[in-house]
Amino acid sequence: MKNLLKLLVCASLIFNFQFSILNSLQAQNGRHSQGRLDENATEALKKAEKRLLDVSGTVTLTMLDSHKKQTAKQSAKVQYCRGMYHLTMSNQEIYCDGTTIWQWNKEAKEIVINNMPPASDIDLLNPGRLIANYAKNFRVKYIRSDNDGSAVIDMQPRSAQSYHKIRLFVNEETGELKRMEVHKYDSSREIYEFSGMSYSPIKGSFTFNPADHPEAEVIDMR
Repeated sequence: MKNLLKLLVCASLIFNFQFSILNSLQAQNGRHSQGRLDENATEALKKAEKRLLDVSGTVTLTMLDSHKKQTAKQSAKVQYCRGMYHLTMSNQEIYCDGTTIWQWNKEAKEIVINNMPPASDIDLLNPGRLIANYAKNFRVKYIRSDNDGSAVIDMQPRSAQSYHKIRLFVNEETGELKRMEVHKYDSSREIYEFSGMSYSPIKGSFTFNPADHPEAEVIDMR
């Protein structure tokens, strides 16, 4: 009887020892796996940052309410050039030369001038700058790889914003940004889709002279 008890105790100790080793190995594998995924996210974002230095094309913004019903949709011709950008829509244009932002509303005949926000502020109109400063402003998580070769990456803001995450769809091989989703706390979304993008040096102008439009009211917020 004593020998049987000894055997049972020894078996229990061996089982517990093996179980603790297995849990430890699984935890290490989980950390290593997540580490690799984080590296994949970082690599994809670095490629996207480079691709967005000089690019032109079309961005389509679709707004969905909390029930995923479309409430608005608008497209804009865009040019991004190393922190500067120019957006052209049917009723307005936005210019940014890296220091100043001019928003020209053609229908309202109004020009609003603002200073370029600091890098700590999140500018959804400039995805290149947003991605370039992701490490300062966001916590990044690699979600999955889609069948089309896109890395799905979530970026959660480190400071309070009107949304809880931005989801990016980035081609893992080329770094091309395909889609950006802004997920808000009320379950509504803003979806930015990038199409017809040309990756070559931009020769356009990123400055705006309000004097060229004397009919417009100038509101200088600087």
